[in-house]
Amino acid sequence: MSTVKNNQLTWDEFMKVEMRVGTIISAEEFEEVRNPAYKIIIDFGELGTRKTSAQITQLYRLEKLIGKQVIAVINFPPKQIATIMSECLVLDGIGDHKEVTLIQPERKVKNGTRIG
Repeated sequence: MSTVKNNQLTWDEFMKVEMRVGTIISAEEFEEVRNPAYKIIIDFGELGTRKTSAQITQLYRLEKLIGKQVIAVINFPPKQIATIMSECLVLDGIGDHKEVTLIQPERKVKNGTRIG
């Protein structure tokens, strides 16, 4: 039996989560962390740019990330991750072998587009 009912959100709670589309404009190896990751800067259009890290090294190469659109939560408080202050959380799916797959829009949309 599912336990989803115990964790249900109200519509108002869900609307507080600001998921936005952005385009990766910079990506580099994040050598200071324990688990392989990239430092990423994402352009959210009128909302500006945000930096974060992502453990996506298993499925994604640096040179292929630039220009890729992703979905991220942008209204979490900043979080220190090794040497950077992460300013957003990129959404992804985690596979059976801990491989991380980015969640992306089906087609290119305007940076900053709200998901909801």
